[in-house]
Order: sequence, then C-alpha cells, then structure tokens
Amino acid sequence: MVPSLDVLRRLTLALDLDEPTTHEVRDLLAAVEAAPDTDETTGDDAPAGATLDDAVRSARLVRSFQCVVLPPMLQSAEYARHVFDSAPNATPEAVGRAVAARVERQSLLYEPGRESVFVLTEAVLRTWPGNPSLMLAQFDRLLAVESLSTVRLGVIPWRRAVPVMPRHGFTLCDRRAVVVETFRGERVLDDSAEVAAYEETFARFEEAAIFGIEARELLLRVMQEFREVEDFTTR
Repeated sequence: MVPSLDVLRRLTLALDLDEPTTHEVRDLLAAVEAAPDTDETTGDDAPAGATLDDAVRSARLVRSFQCVVLPPMLQSAEYARHVFDSAPNATPEAVGRAVAARVERQSLLYEPGRESVFVLTEAVLRTWPGNPSLMLAQFDRLLAVESLSTVRLGVIPWRRAVPVMPRHGFTLCDRRAVVVETFRGERVLDDSAEVAAYEETFARFEEAAIFGIEARELLLRVMQEFREVEDFTTR
C-alpha cells in the first residue's frame, strides 16, 4: 500500500524530516506510483525488511538490539534506501515501495500505548552509508526520537565491554516473536524457548547501555565528528 500525499505530508511533519529528506520521499512516492502495478509484494521483488516492518506494526512492545545497522524504526528515508539497495536483486521500484512503507510505519513511535526500546552498539553510529550529510540528518532523527516519551534509546559505548558477543541484530515483537533481518530476507522465530532466550540476551545488552543524557551526549559527540568529516571532504 502506497501512502497518499496527505499521509506523507502528515508523516513528514510528525517525524520532523528535513527539507532534502522530505523531497526525496516525495520523489520516491512519485516513482512508486508511476511504476507498473503488480500483485507481488513479497518474494524476489521485495527487499529484506517487509516482514520486520509488519511484525513491528502489530506489536505494542518492541525491543530491538542492533550491532551494525540502525533499527528500521529509527532510519531516515535516505538511510533506509541504502539498506534496501544492499539487498540482492533489489529493483528501484521495490526499493521505493519499501522505503515509503518503512517511513509510514515509523509514525507508530508516536502512538500512545506503544513502547519501543532500542539498544545499539556505538559501532552502529559509526557504520555509515552514503556521505556525512546523510548521517548528520540521521543523527537529527535519532535525537528527535530519543526525546519521545514512548521511546527509550540506549547505546553501548566503546569504553564498555559487551556482556555477550553480538552475532547479529534482532527485534523482539511483544513476547511472541523475534525477527532477525538478513541480506536475503527475515527469519521469524516464534518458539517460546527461543523468544525467552532472546529476551534474556536483550536484557543483558540493555543493562550495559547508557540512556538519557549520557546517550544524547554520545550522539552529539559522534555527530560532531561527522561534521568534521564533512568539512574535510568538502574543502
């Protein structure tokens, strides 16, 4: 389903997207609307991410740990485009649809009655696609989301040892399923024992993370480093 222009306008206001990102999303929407109709929304034509987005949409409690890539609900439109572009056999039309759908679903962060907890390693903040300008816009997004009452955003800084060696990122949707995102798709695990094991692992990562003012200070420090990189590359 492609969002209408009115929905897109309200989303850009709610997400406080900057002007370049807003124009980019509008262009992507136009490209999607101009693409040939198809009944296929999954399979080879759909980049990784659709299953995860749907699972998040149906959950009231979302807990996500990531060690390389930002959680889908925190990604800017341009960052998400790079994520979907990296999927095997990704097409411009499929990527456009996926980005538009992901941005639309991010409005769930603002809904009362939902709770989202994100834990990242500092490596996530320093693993970047595109250019420094993209990451500066992405950090603006992170700082805005971190201030929401429905969101807790934590970072495990370099100076702290991780309690468990992270093998991959994962997202817990309520207490009923875990979604693991890969290059080729997603694995959905709903076995109660597996879900419980991931919950225990998430709790250990959460305990190691910094939140609140400490997390914001770290975000601002890394953001400043990207400003310095941008200044250096534009000389």
